[in-house]
Amino acid sequence: QVQLVESGGGLVQPGGSLRLSCAASGTIFSINVMGWYRQAPGKERELVAAITSGGTTNYADSVKGRFTISRDNAKNTVYLQMNSLKPEDTAVYYCNVDYRRTSMGAVLRYWGQGTQVTVSS
Repeated sequence: QVQLVESGGGLVQPGGSLRLSCAASGTIFSINVMGWYRQAPGKERELVAAITSGGTTNYADSVKGRFTISRDNAKNTVYLQMNSLKPEDTAVYYCNVDYRRTSMGAVLRYWGQGTQVTVSS
């Protein structure tokens, strides 16, 4: 089993910044992709950003130019730098990891506990 520890959420004013972090630990052979999803009340969970083991990134159109995802492979940690935050960014943000427990095992997906990001005056 893998554990994901998220931190960095909180309350921020519009135009402000936050940095989320997520550290993975446990029985991990390799990690293919780490990413961030978010879910606002009454809405479906949506992809915010993802990064592959090779460093390829993907962003939702709504956050391009404002958010930056990065990872530290040595620490199995992924970060999400969020700048120019808007009220529409308010949501619970969930870290996720696609990983293998063994070299021949299936690729599994695991979710963090979620961290609240609230953008308001």
